[in-house]
Amino acid sequence: MTHLFEKRLKNLTEEQKQLMGLQNEIAGIGNGVFDRYKYPVLTAAHTPINWRYDLDRETNPYLMERFGINATFNAGAIKLNDKYLMVARVEGADRKSFFAIAESPDGINNFTFWEYPVELPETDEPDTNVYDMRLTAHEDGWIYGLFCTERRDPDAPAHDQSMAVAACGIARTKDLVAWERLPDLVTNSPQQRNVVLHPEFVNGKYALYTRPQDGFISAGKGGGIGFGLTETMLNAYVDEETIIDNKNYHTVYEAKNGQGPTPIKTDKGWLHLAHGVRNTAAGLRYVLYMFLTDLHDLTKVLYKPAGYFLAPEGDERIGDVSNVVFCNGWIRDDDDTVFIYYASSDTRMHVATSTVDKLLDYVMNTPADGLRSASSVNTLYKIIDDNKGLLSQKTLA
Repeated sequence: MTHLFEKRLKNLTEEQKQLMGLQNEIAGIGNGVFDRYKYPVLTAAHTPINWRYDLDRETNPYLMERFGINATFNAGAIKLNDKYLMVARVEGADRKSFFAIAESPDGINNFTFWEYPVELPETDEPDTNVYDMRLTAHEDGWIYGLFCTERRDPDAPAHDQSMAVAACGIARTKDLVAWERLPDLVTNSPQQRNVVLHPEFVNGKYALYTRPQDGFISAGKGGGIGFGLTETMLNAYVDEETIIDNKNYHTVYEAKNGQGPTPIKTDKGWLHLAHGVRNTAAGLRYVLYMFLTDLHDLTKVLYKPAGYFLAPEGDERIGDVSNVVFCNGWIRDDDDTVFIYYASSDTRMHVATSTVDKLLDYVMNTPADGLRSASSVNTLYKIIDDNKGLLSQKTLA
């Protein structure tokens, strides 16, 4: 039995060492806007062996997994002390999610989990489940983590154990080690998910991007990316939400949409990355899209390209909830490289890289959605006509 234990432990250790040491590489020539990478940067297999296994021969002679990890996905991201950090949503085999931090020296390779998961304090009303944290380094000096807290709907009938109420949980920290839990955000919406804190004060107040919705899954008459102000984050309350980016028929965000990570400030405006959802015969399809808002009027959308920015491809389409990409974390580096951390199919984390200049070019110069088939054809005609003669030039030979 001892031999079996030792052999299995050795195999587990070697397998994880190979996984952690894997060097990523750009996958293909891409679309010119961003580069995808060949391998996921974080998977369930990246979680420490001593989280999943009891390593005592006496109590676990067969070296069985005692705490199963189902997925690592939907991670917030930040660069701190020259380390690229993801606060990942780690989902156990029991379906409960918790937060854990993984760090990388370069933002692409060798993501390694910290020794312990995040010990997140609870409010007087304990969370059943927490997930999808957005990180914002605010000008007030705190790093805020806004996340979804889920509890069973008190009005749900006894026979229905799936009805839930989603709210925005709030915590803050200086180092991502010690967290202070603040009261949940209060709004006039029955449900709140995908809430993101703006990194700067607006007229002396904290600004929040919200997503009001009527039901836990369905946006109902709500939906769209909202914007509101609160005097304080200590008891955050938004009494008025202005929709700045709404759902729209026959688009990639016709069913619902939501803010992704904290927007990036540029000299042209604020870059936003969001997710859009539409219904298909195979279920909901999640993609990412972008838009740019005014530097001073945060409710004014200046540019919004048609369609999706990034959609699931290849193996990304397969997982716990297939045909989904989701992003709630990106990092703008000192040289204006942008690391976009996105999850695929509620299962694993990937990275794509771009630059601020490329993202601005994409957002400002990609045609907007004309909302009709005829408009799409008109857009193509213009591109084709503008390109006449260019293909024969020596520069493209």
